Amino acid sequence: MTNKKYKEIIVNGIYRVILYIILGLFTFLAIYPILWLLLQSFKTNQVYLTTNKLSLPAVWYFGNYPRIWNNAGLSDGFSNFFKNSLIYTTITVTAVVLFANMAGYAFAKIQYRITKLLHGLFIVGILLTIQSILIPLFLMINSAGIFNTRLGILIPYIGLGLPMGVYLCTDFIKKGIPNELLESSRIDGAGFLTTFARIVFPMCAPVSVTLAIITFTGTWNEFILMNLLTAGDRYKAIPAAVGRFAGSLGADYGRLFTTLSLSIIPILAFYLAFRNQITKGVAAGAVKG
Repeated sequence: MTNKKYKEIIVNGIYRVILYIILGLFTFLAIYPILWLLLQSFKTNQVYLTTNKLSLPAVWYFGNYPRIWNNAGLSDGFSNFFKNSLIYTTITVTAVVLFANMAGYAFAKIQYRITKLLHGLFIVGILLTIQSILIPLFLMINSAGIFNTRLGILIPYIGLGLPMGVYLCTDFIKKGIPNELLESSRIDGAGFLTTFARIVFPMCAPVSVTLAIITFTGTWNEFILMNLLTAGDRYKAIPAAVGRFAGSLGADYGRLFTTLSLSIIPILAFYLAFRNQITKGVAAGAVKG
């Protein structure tokens, strides 16, 4: 073995060690807050306030979870908030992914004079912030008679999720699905809906997964609209439940950490279930165009 090759092996080894150290550091910084949160949920409020904040529970207290899930500190119990979050997130993600793909297919492959105008109107929606439309949205929802209903929350959620979804799907379909493939399906007698269902939508899996992640996290953590368009706790979701245990005069940290722990479980489960699709979606998006 020559000195040159020996030096290359040494340099590559040092490079890998440094790389793994950096990756390990970032992994620790990402995982540690979650582990710390879970550990603190097994402490009572008194124990948390009187012991080291970074220490393990001296006595593991499991009573926070059943108390929160039933009704402790919440008028309808945490289970009601959790159920509402699941309903809002599931319906919103499904509707946004389906409608955005359908609209993206139309804008990318069905050319009419009005196509560019309609597409531009959708894209303008990306520039809108929730704060800028709170008052008119509240007045519209109230006038329509759907204030303090799940429908009154779902309609804005879906509407606000579509602009970004339409933008992503239109660009993906335009660059990633060749016109020749669609023309061949038409020659075989397939209509627009059949072509979409059997060819376009399955091929849009990478962008659909990306859009589902964006919509899922945004809907699951959304607080402003849900709090504005509902009265009482019947139709509120998890973000409202978290605020019940923290205020300007103090906080019940045991219940607060328990509520936060329960709220992140679905997000972690979603990631673990679709981590392979997430990786494929990122890789596919990197090579398109």
